Amino acid sequence: MAIADLRKDYALGSLDRAHLATSPFSQFATWFDQARGAGRIRKFFVTVYKAMLLLAGKEVPDINAMVLATASKDGRTSARVVLLKGLDNRGFVFYTNYHSRKGRDLEENPQAALVFYWSNLERQVCVRGTIQKLPEAESDQYFQSRPRGSRIGAWASNQSQKVRNRQQLEQQWDYFEKEFPGSAVPRPPHWGGYLLIPAEVEFWQGRPSRMHDRFLYCRQSDGTWTLDRLSP
Repeated sequence: MAIADLRKDYALGSLDRAHLATSPFSQFATWFDQARGAGRIRKFFVTVYKAMLLLAGKEVPDINAMVLATASKDGRTSARVVLLKGLDNRGFVFYTNYHSRKGRDLEENPQAALVFYWSNLERQVCVRGTIQKLPEAESDQYFQSRPRGSRIGAWASNQSQKVRNRQQLEQQWDYFEKEFPGSAVPRPPHWGGYLLIPAEVEFWQGRPSRMHDRFLYCRQSDGTWTLDRLSP
């Protein structure tokens, strides 16, 4: 089958203004919990019918995976999948190496966008806003909650920088594993959290015949949100 002939008609649900929360954070939390529930249900079926589902290619998705899009000061764009690690009334939280490509982009241009896609519910959420670094104490607290291997990896990896080969990378990991014996691994100064403070949040629900439901929250100067339906 040609790529152009790959199609899917969306029919799992609908989205109505009357059922949307007044805050995009509350609405996102509702959808995230529903995606988490759908993931548990699918995981059960993968367990029961593992061989059949694996052959069908229906793996359980990472519900907190999101595409992060950034741009440098001269407009060169890049995107990658990262993991959502927090959500509150401030915005969306993720962690990374400040010296990585995304970290350099955000230093030059603190505007970014996120996309969540939950195919098992035929839903996506698009977020656009401003980035700021989290306070060091907050980054410290999260870093210490990570597995020890992940904390060692944050020291060993010069993220986005060229490396000669896999051996060099593993040598760096071995070095820092010996440098920090036991469970006490401090947070590297070049690693920490970011907060995306949203200006716009769009909720998209797939519908048949490409007549999708789309609703856009826009933050106002007084902190309230407007809500409008968009044409698909």
